Amino acid sequence: MIQRVQTIYLLLAAMISGGLIFIVRLWTEASGQIVFVGDLLSNPSILIKTILFSFLISSLLSAFAIFLFKNRQLQFVIGRMNMLINFYLLGILIYVSQTVSGETAVFEKGIGMFFPIIVVVLLVMANKAIKKDEDLVKSVDRLR
Repeated sequence: MIQRVQTIYLLLAAMISGGLIFIVRLWTEASGQIVFVGDLLSNPSILIKTILFSFLISSLLSAFAIFLFKNRQLQFVIGRMNMLINFYLLGILIYVSQTVSGETAVFEKGIGMFFPIIVVVLLVMANKAIKKDEDLVKSVDRLR
C-alpha cells in the first residue's frame, strides 16, 4: 500500500526538507554573501544550527511516515508532529531573518525561507488523505 497519494505528499515533503534546502539559498546578507543551509554548520550560534537540524528532523519524519502505511493512526500523529516542527522552524527563520541583517543593511530573503510553509501544506494534504483512508477502512469494518 505504498502507492497511495499520501506517499507522494510525504515523499515531496521529505525531498524539500532534506535535499532541496542544500541547493536553494535561504537569504543574502547585506555584505552580499549568499547563505545556504549547508553554510550554517560553520556558524557557532545554536539558534542557527537549530535551523539545519529542524530541516533534517522534518525530512526524516516524513520519510519514516511513508513506511508506516500499516499503522495509519501513528502515521497521522507523526504528520502532526512534523507540522509542529515546521512551524517552529518557520518561527526561527522569521526571527533570524529579522535580526541577522542589522538595522540599516537590507538583505534579500531566498525561496528557502518559505520551504516550511510548502512542507506544512504537503503534510496537511497527506494527513487529509490518511484520514480519508482511515475512514474508508472503518466504514468497511462496519459493514462486516
